[in-house]
Amino acid sequence: MFMTKLVLVMVDALKPAMLERAVAEGRAPAFAEILRRGTYYPDCVSVFPSVTPAAAGSITTGTMPDVHGVPSICWYHRGEKRYVDYGSSGEAVRTFGVLRALTDTVYNMNFDHLQRRTLTVFEQLDDMGVRTACTPFLIFRGRTRHELGVQGWLRRVAQAANFRHPVYGPSELFYGELYSSQAVDCRPTLARPGTRDPYSGCVGAYVERHDLYDFMLFSLPDNDHHSHRFGPQATVESIARADHHLAELAEPAGGIERFLDDHAVVLMSDHAQVAVSKRVHLAAALSDWQVLQPNDPDADAAELAVAPGARSAMVYLTDPERFGARGMQRLLKQMRAIEGVEVLAWKEDGGACVWSAQGELRFRPGDTLRDRRGMGWDVEGELAALELETGDGIAVSRTYPDALRRVWSALSCGGAGDVLVSAAPGYEFTDWGGADHVGGGSHGSLRHGDSLATLAFVNCGPDVQPDGDWPAQWSITDVAPIVLSHFERR
Repeated sequence: MFMTKLVLVMVDALKPAMLERAVAEGRAPAFAEILRRGTYYPDCVSVFPSVTPAAAGSITTGTMPDVHGVPSICWYHRGEKRYVDYGSSGEAVRTFGVLRALTDTVYNMNFDHLQRRTLTVFEQLDDMGVRTACTPFLIFRGRTRHELGVQGWLRRVAQAANFRHPVYGPSELFYGELYSSQAVDCRPTLARPGTRDPYSGCVGAYVERHDLYDFMLFSLPDNDHHSHRFGPQATVESIARADHHLAELAEPAGGIERFLDDHAVVLMSDHAQVAVSKRVHLAAALSDWQVLQPNDPDADAAELAVAPGARSAMVYLTDPERFGARGMQRLLKQMRAIEGVEVLAWKEDGGACVWSAQGELRFRPGDTLRDRRGMGWDVEGELAALELETGDGIAVSRTYPDALRRVWSALSCGGAGDVLVSAAPGYEFTDWGGADHVGGGSHGSLRHGDSLATLAFVNCGPDVQPDGDWPAQWSITDVAPIVLSHFERR
């Protein structure tokens, strides 16, 4: 049977309102054609923390962080007594060490931290005999072995860091200077923001021209960096560039209109961004504890590990049994008083607890209330803590979308902290390299401005089955099952 190729176009930090502005101003004609032809959902919710590594795991596996195992962009590895940082900033990479950051981000995230029992869309499609391809994306685990083939500027870095790992990825893997399944005349870039979309566009056009795929994850990451630097309101320019490189991919097929005639396309983002103007040094605010430092020579002496993740953070008691309930209460009391902390979440007696200035709420899976995705919850305490509104037995929060499911999953992830933190509007937690995005944009919190992503379908999913049993609240976890069902129907 004829099988329509499917391209998942992932534009990092593509805020729905800014996509709509770019389209209205005529700056994004390829995206405009997708929205004109397809079904568009401007309120697809990300995971918590709403940061790229955790979201990438959910996009490629169709599961929440408690299942796929990647908790955030920075977290504390209890077994190894160290921080894992997936490149929070260039300064953080230098602080933790290039080899450590490279190994964690490229290799460990895919082959250690991402749960082996949770299959990626690449692994599942490979097992079905579907030809898969991917341009640079954090989660790429598949069935085909790819040897390291460093070139360009990163060659010197990889050689100096003694980075030698082969990886298993999709049939066609293009990962900048590190891995390339084909010899392509495309300038490989990975470490330099602002140059990665052109690489994806060039590689995507090559793969399309030579008919090398049935499914391709086409990643356009540069919008995220532009938004971090200049703020989300300045992203029409970076969205226009992403649009140009999608058109580059479509050109060998005869242009975007002919491309959309015979290809299925999902356009999505992993999260959005909001403007930030104030920084919080969370480790300094907890300095009366012995806080674990990066590459700490005396890790056993640390009482707390503090893992900032942009507008989210995770705080760990390194020895919970030693400090007990009193230590936890001491920590929570201190954290409630830190300027810029809006929401705290932790586990207690098998349930989840959430605190905000509006009160405290406790919840667990049950049947008292349902959320917009149909999941049931038992709740006790102040619904106002998450600004939950109820009607007809359904709990909804406009401020913190899909809040109960996202918080429960985040707390249940194996690498999660004892206390999870969501920042107040305008605030960001400074990373371990001393960097932040104050004056620009950021993300990571539970709030809707960070968390509501773009989602549109053309020739797949609800676009071809409009009367299907689709969720009332879309999530980035819904994309992988739709991709799989597209190929299962062939």
